[in-house]
Amino acid sequence: MAQSALVVGASGIVGSATARLLAEEGWDVSGLSRRPVDLPGVTPVAADLQDAGGTAAALRDVRPDAVFITTWLRQDSEAENIRVNSAMVRNLLDALRPGGGTRHVALVTGLKHYLGPFEAYGKGALPQTPFREEQGRLDVENFYYAQEDEVFAAAARDGFGWSVHRPHTVIGQAVGNAMNMGTTLAVFAVLCRETGRPFRFPGSAAQWNGLTDMTDAGLLARHLLWAATTPAARNEAFNVVNGDVFRWKWMWSRIADHFGVEPAAFDGTVTPLEEQMADAAPIWRAIAEREGLAEPDLSRLASPWHTDADLGRPIEVVTDMGKSRRLGFTAYQPTDDAFMALFARLKADRLIP
Repeated sequence: MAQSALVVGASGIVGSATARLLAEEGWDVSGLSRRPVDLPGVTPVAADLQDAGGTAAALRDVRPDAVFITTWLRQDSEAENIRVNSAMVRNLLDALRPGGGTRHVALVTGLKHYLGPFEAYGKGALPQTPFREEQGRLDVENFYYAQEDEVFAAAARDGFGWSVHRPHTVIGQAVGNAMNMGTTLAVFAVLCRETGRPFRFPGSAAQWNGLTDMTDAGLLARHLLWAATTPAARNEAFNVVNGDVFRWKWMWSRIADHFGVEPAAFDGTVTPLEEQMADAAPIWRAIAEREGLAEPDLSRLASPWHTDADLGRPIEVVTDMGKSRRLGFTAYQPTDDAFMALFARLKADRLIP
């Protein structure tokens, strides 16, 4: 009998990649989202996790062996992030409790575990890099910690095992996603090519010159599956990155070459994408209409604010994967290959010309 999975946030970058992988591996997959999308081999479930009663009704007949939580909702303050996102996790796990049978719950968070929430991002006393899982929580309110605490409390109550997964910036595809650097950079490059504007790095000198890493959505999906099926990974938190490191001064040229634009010389000045793309919506709509693209609304493709947050950090950020390696997870994904594969897929899906 096939194992069953519930992927929460199945319309997002990580959720869609995870749902696809599980279906390919023969799992019976249900994909929950507020507005379900059509994924091969995935049964859609429509629910708003902020609505406890509606969530319970939607999941009444869903009995997953494993649950993969890959979603969150951005709010105007960290206090609201904590209130809303912890309630979403709590409502989900309460809704699944009557059916019993869930043996594993995986929660995807990220490096804000070490860097702090958006309101205090990369500020104050931070742990040394590379970030390691044994480094404790920062002394600051953080919705990632609140989500973890909901999972831990439900696990203690209901007896399932858990895993926490902390990717760096994720490379993958999902229209309407709030954290979407790969598509944002692709759209920015197309806009620069169209207008003749310089393809200018938006971030800090620390990010331009320092080492960094990223996480491919497909590799993260494999990591989630591995942790759900590996006894030694039970009740553990993991960093998860591609396995290579790079400097943006090198990657920026790689991306520029792919799109046929000239990378502007970097003089150390931070020029955020939110400023560079402030007037880009009508330009993008004109490109989309001319080229017959699938999404003319720039706001559903690009998330300049999030890309600016990552590329504007004042410190070098690299991530240690030793814990997963010691327990047997050896998958590796060169980050430039991940970008190029994403760009090819965006073209195939008519999201960029």
